[in-house]
Amino acid sequence: MVLAAGLGTRMRPLTNDRPKALVEVADRALIDHVLDRLAEVGVEKAVVNVHWFADRLESHLAARTRPAITISDERDELLETGGGLKKARPLLGDDPVFVANIDSVWIDRGDALADLIRLWNPERMDAALLLAKREGSIGFEGGGDFFLGDDGKLTFRGEAASAPFAYMGVHITRPDYADLGPNGAFSLSPLWRQSAAQGRLYGCVLDGDWMHVGDPQARDEAEARLKAEA
Repeated sequence: MVLAAGLGTRMRPLTNDRPKALVEVADRALIDHVLDRLAEVGVEKAVVNVHWFADRLESHLAARTRPAITISDERDELLETGGGLKKARPLLGDDPVFVANIDSVWIDRGDALADLIRLWNPERMDAALLLAKREGSIGFEGGGDFFLGDDGKLTFRGEAASAPFAYMGVHITRPDYADLGPNGAFSLSPLWRQSAAQGRLYGCVLDGDWMHVGDPQARDEAEARLKAEA
């Protein structure tokens, strides 16, 4: 499940004529960065939700062959992360799913998505999140999101001044994880907090450089970083 329905307001003016998913970094649309990563680890089908400039995004996706694309249409109402996953549930099948944002680009010195697959255990966890070290990341502002235990369990930052790790926009979960959420728009974050309180939220850390491409400045910085690595 690729979450591509957002308005991209922080990315304006680059999103005045296109969805955020089609903003390019190093000559590739953001959504192609994430879909290519997913294809590399064997994902064969991706459900993509659409809203802002939906026709243009659908036209772009029609040219892809890997993974095969199915559209979850949110033209009528933006549903956020939880609502988007809940609406797409009939399209997702019954196997575990990646859920990925489109504004995350990274340089991988290990095998981050394969590490996440190896970590995933539905008997012990509700979701397994890919994390990045807060220090050295591009485009991330804030005190961090999580502490990571030696056993892989995640604890939210809470009242602490900072936490060492940030959620970098990709996780694995059950396709029905959001089914009990409210109707309409809602975030996955409250569900994660419930799972963390039950000891069922886990994570692993990217060995590499994470770029959160949330605004034009971050886009420029990410592009420079990718080109320097090339």
